[in-house]
Amino acid sequence: MRASLGGFFAMLMLSPASVLAQSETIALPDLNVVATSPLGGDIDRDKVPGTIQTLTSKDFQRTESPIVTDTLFQRIPGVTLSDPNGNSAAQALTYRGFTASPLQGTPQGIAVYMSGIRLNEAFGDTVNWDLIPTVAIDRADVWTNNPVFGLNALGGALNLQMKNGFTFQGFEGEVQGGSFGTFTGDAQYGVQIEDDSVYVAAQGLRQGGWRFQSQADYTRLYADFGRRTDRGEFHLVAAGAISSLGVAAATPIELLRLDDRAIFTTPQTTDNKMGLVALNGKYALTDTWSLQGNAYIRGFAQDHVDGNGAGLERCSNSSSPQFINHLCLEDDPFPRPNPVTTAFHNQFAILDQNNNPIPCPPGSGNTCNTTPWGTIDRTATHATTLGASLQAASTEKLFDHGNNFLIGGSIDYSRGNFNADSTLGIINPDLTVTVDPAIPGTGSIIHTLGGFGYAPVDTNTRNAYYGIYALDTFDINERLSATAGMRFNIANIAVSDQLGTSPDLNSSQTYTHFNPVTGLTYKLTQDLTGYFGYSQANRAPTPLEQACSNPANPCLLENFLVSDPPLKQVVATTYEAGLRQNLSFNGGKLEWKTALFRTDSTDDIINVASIIQGRGFFQNVPGTRRQGVEAGIQYRSTQWFAYAGYSLIDATYQFSGDLPSPNNPMADANGTVHVVPGNRIPGIPLNQGKLGLYVMPTPEWTIGADMAVVGRRYFVGDDANQNTKLPGYWLVNLHASYQLTKRVQVFGLINNLFNKRYALFGTFFDPQSVANVGLPIVLTDHRTEVLGPPLAVYGGIRVTF
Repeated sequence: MRASLGGFFAMLMLSPASVLAQSETIALPDLNVVATSPLGGDIDRDKVPGTIQTLTSKDFQRTESPIVTDTLFQRIPGVTLSDPNGNSAAQALTYRGFTASPLQGTPQGIAVYMSGIRLNEAFGDTVNWDLIPTVAIDRADVWTNNPVFGLNALGGALNLQMKNGFTFQGFEGEVQGGSFGTFTGDAQYGVQIEDDSVYVAAQGLRQGGWRFQSQADYTRLYADFGRRTDRGEFHLVAAGAISSLGVAAATPIELLRLDDRAIFTTPQTTDNKMGLVALNGKYALTDTWSLQGNAYIRGFAQDHVDGNGAGLERCSNSSSPQFINHLCLEDDPFPRPNPVTTAFHNQFAILDQNNNPIPCPPGSGNTCNTTPWGTIDRTATHATTLGASLQAASTEKLFDHGNNFLIGGSIDYSRGNFNADSTLGIINPDLTVTVDPAIPGTGSIIHTLGGFGYAPVDTNTRNAYYGIYALDTFDINERLSATAGMRFNIANIAVSDQLGTSPDLNSSQTYTHFNPVTGLTYKLTQDLTGYFGYSQANRAPTPLEQACSNPANPCLLENFLVSDPPLKQVVATTYEAGLRQNLSFNGGKLEWKTALFRTDSTDDIINVASIIQGRGFFQNVPGTRRQGVEAGIQYRSTQWFAYAGYSLIDATYQFSGDLPSPNNPMADANGTVHVVPGNRIPGIPLNQGKLGLYVMPTPEWTIGADMAVVGRRYFVGDDANQNTKLPGYWLVNLHASYQLTKRVQVFGLINNLFNKRYALFGTFFDPQSVANVGLPIVLTDHRTEVLGPPLAVYGGIRVTF
């Protein structure tokens, strides 16, 4: 995490330093065209009836961060970061109120592509930011209002275009080290030999983490082999990444008062692996018609270990004799039949992998309730995706008017496996969950007799996503351009039980939707453009969401799938109007833009907590709305670079009804809160802004700083807005670099200069879940938070040839 929102006075702050030399700063190009689809189809950005924000490779280098989300947050006004995982290498990114997150269980509303390849994972549409090599990014376009980018583009799309040997030549390498045992290094090399090119890049990080058990290690590789012909250009791409992250999640605020580094139950780790091979190309059929296409195969594997508290107790005396004085899942939160039967109590009995009940610990007086029960939950997700896209684009005039047309289609087919289980353990006073041989049952893989809460799972999944699209921009006259287009999405999602114990998991659902887009742009002056756009986008429920949508059988999120009623697909309708201008000013380039937007979603999918501690499920809600304003300005010259941005995001529910939130201290006796239209969606700040400025006082020196301020937001789970908000915060980062020689640069940065204490994420928990652990204090407050990093200092050296 690099920063947060600032006041007007902060225009005087200095921004990140990273240009290699004054000549290279001058050479930063004006980006007048953007790719209208993941495959390309370049168009003048002034003719696009929506917001496009572009970051170059220099922008990613300027932050000196190997995490792509840091740069996106620093530079794009509508981007917010949160940290439900508790590790800055795996943060959740929110844009205009929609999320792209690595956390399974987060509804995903942003489509992410790399060189035309969909990066949203097959199982849960998650986006693993830790697998993206920032050193190899040539540019990033953040889109709104364009359904051509397919499923999940509810709030927009991020389109990453990577470097190749035609766009990058030479060698560049850097190493960096600093606070919290951080060491990073990367290297890239590109060469063009006549019509052939080679580009290779490697990037790695090792960090101890400022919190306990929040280490991060990863290695990323990227390679591109290119060839040009008279009419075409073709590239063979290979990429791989491996990461290991400590994801320590949220901590009760009462423990944070004792030590900001405190974490809650552990172990909590995530290990990711990814491999990719792709072939893409472009061929000019005529002077005005071209074909673009790609084909790829991508493998992904994730192993997750999570230590949690377990809501277990001694079985009721009304249970069958074989379960009395044995271990059961708490049944109090469940609706009770009248009369309460023995069969009702029996279904909560905890059994080991051999279907044997687990007795209360010896010497406990036949009570299980004094033992601090916990579970070590393990999941494994594996998926292989094959995809292909083909697109035709034309710039041929229509009726002697300028016209930009493209038509294309894509298929992404995935097969995967998900398995999970829970091992019974105990929670120690240091909040680690371990196995104790002296306590019967610990070390056993457990399930309940009735399949509630705990049950091993092994499923195969299949996703088949098809899309066809067309988009046309027609110049009505020299000033006025009209855009019209559509995308038709088909999604088939199947889940099959491999154990034979959960036949209700077996399902196959098909979703279809036609998404239109239309709009107008008008040049008010030669460099000032106004626009209005309308579009729809949709997303289908993922295999994770489909298999975890039954309130009666909730999931231990990131772990379990259970029987489910089918979910509906989400449809988002966006209206956007804005102004943008690019002009020369005082020897440099001044660019500003502002937009008003509204996105109304029907059947939005949300994740809500279950009445069983630590579990949750997905459900549709009738309607949500994200609306607001986004504005930004930047100035670039040979000596100065300054930017400022502001966003107001009013994200609200648009229905009346009850939502489960059992850990919320304001919940009613049934563990629910009542939502009415206008209640704000938790986790999304209303206001935020970003500022930065850097200056080159001499050709060798670059100095600067960036600042951000993020407003208050509601704790996740406070859907009725009844509790105090998570406090807002502001941060300042300093940067400096010095060009020792033409080829050697040293740089340094200070993050969180004023050592601000701030929270990136907040939610609720049940203090009673650790009542018997033996903590140094008695926990009574339901709030938990993930704090952001304190002051940190880094330095490094960069070499180019």
